Amino acid sequence: MKKMKIWLVFASLAALLVLGACSSSPAEGDEISVGEQVDYTITGTDPGSGLMRLSAQAMEDYNLSEWTLTEGSAAGMTAQLDKAYKNKEPIVFVAWSPHWMFNKYDLKYLDDPKLTYGEPEEIHTIARLGLQDDHPVAYEFLDRFNWASDDMGEVMVDIQNGMEPEEAAAKWVNENTDKVQEWIDGLEPVDGDPFALSYVAWDSELASTNVVRYVLEEKLGYEAKALQVEIGPMWLGVANGDVDAIVAAWLPITHSDYWKEYGEQLDDLGANMVNVKSGLAVPAYMEDVNSIEDLQS
Repeated sequence: MKKMKIWLVFASLAALLVLGACSSSPAEGDEISVGEQVDYTITGTDPGSGLMRLSAQAMEDYNLSEWTLTEGSAAGMTAQLDKAYKNKEPIVFVAWSPHWMFNKYDLKYLDDPKLTYGEPEEIHTIARLGLQDDHPVAYEFLDRFNWASDDMGEVMVDIQNGMEPEEAAAKWVNENTDKVQEWIDGLEPVDGDPFALSYVAWDSELASTNVVRYVLEEKLGYEAKALQVEIGPMWLGVANGDVDAIVAAWLPITHSDYWKEYGEQLDDLGANMVNVKSGLAVPAYMEDVNSIEDLQS
């Protein structure tokens, strides 16, 4: 009898443990929201950028008051994406294309029905006032410069795979002689004239600026330098004449604040790339998340 009582005590304890475990687990049919999966965090990029401003506006437009937009850098954002992707973990992040991450990973933009991020944009070439008179050869080349996202993607992937930016730019130029010839046809090279470009440390702008710099130096005879700066100083440098040009102006949305502030002091040579995009994105394996509105649940 005593042994039976002891057995009943153990059986009761076991039953209690099982019931306790069941009560602490989600009920059958319960789903974990996207916010809970990613700790209500949107992985951001450079603070102060137009893209971060738009992302903050998207959080307001879509009533994502519980969410946090983290600041960092493009490299930091892609590092977190790489880690999550390798482990097939959920992540919501600020994205833009062209960018090598869309070549390397299977990603998707979240639909933006409120158009907070606007329609597809263009990347423009912007010159300082007076550049056409001071450097007519460089000006004409920059005015002709245009390429497609696939072109830029080739350079970005080479850089991501370990090639130095200057080397990746030279490789692309030497493999695309017909396109480059269209940019420089009939232009007479100069003899070591100095020329200054600046760019923000986005992979896309690293690619485009190094290609332009290489053509200026190797095809047109300039002694060109490329200065990496933050977005604000990039625009200010051209506006005050310290920098000759940039090929990294995302318009009309992403860099709209800078165009409003400095536009009258600048010469817009037009788009060097069209149909560029920005917004919030997730890995394609997050199949139940397709719109920014889905983050509300």
